[in-house]
Amino acid sequence: MNTEDTRLALLAVCDAVLDSEELLTEADMAIGDGDHGIGMSRGFWAAKRQLDAKCFNSVTDCLKCVGFAVISKSGGASGAIFGTFFLAASKETEGETEITHQLFERILDAGSNAVANRGGASPGDKTMLDALRPARVAASNAKSLVEALKAASEAAAAGAESTKEMIAKHGKAKSLGARALGYPDPGAITFSIIMKALANSS
Repeated sequence: MNTEDTRLALLAVCDAVLDSEELLTEADMAIGDGDHGIGMSRGFWAAKRQLDAKCFNSVTDCLKCVGFAVISKSGGASGAIFGTFFLAASKETEGETEITHQLFERILDAGSNAVANRGGASPGDKTMLDALRPARVAASNAKSLVEALKAASEAAAAGAESTKEMIAKHGKAKSLGARALGYPDPGAITFSIIMKALANSS
């Protein structure tokens, strides 16, 4: 996946998140304050505009563009966390001319560590990490980028679904305790949407 491939894939990610605003809003209304979909849409809309308007010289620049747009425009904890993921990904790709399956695994690993350090969450806490960590593990067994993206997408979706059975230890849902059971984490859903869009664009 070269620079232009990466730009187009990230545009597909932006469109997928924008198309899912209502889904993410409803998911957040169940266990949060209902602003996750709106916040994600603001950030990824800003990223889309920049990806469309600018010329990029590297995959690093593409990922950095998304990271800064999401942090600056999404707002709140979710904007910071998702922006952190993309910025960690951009740092991991520095000096690389294309994203291979080995680099994709490293991106997920770096992103996972950065998100955990930024938010203080661990697997099982009902956060995006519960979709991200399984995606990283699944990608590690792949022999090609297409295979890695597909495996990561499937694992992220299963991880997001698994958050229904978790009690939240972070964010607004933390105060709900057992009442959050049966509802998936909005951040985990968002991450699974991102992975699915990447897989579909490969």
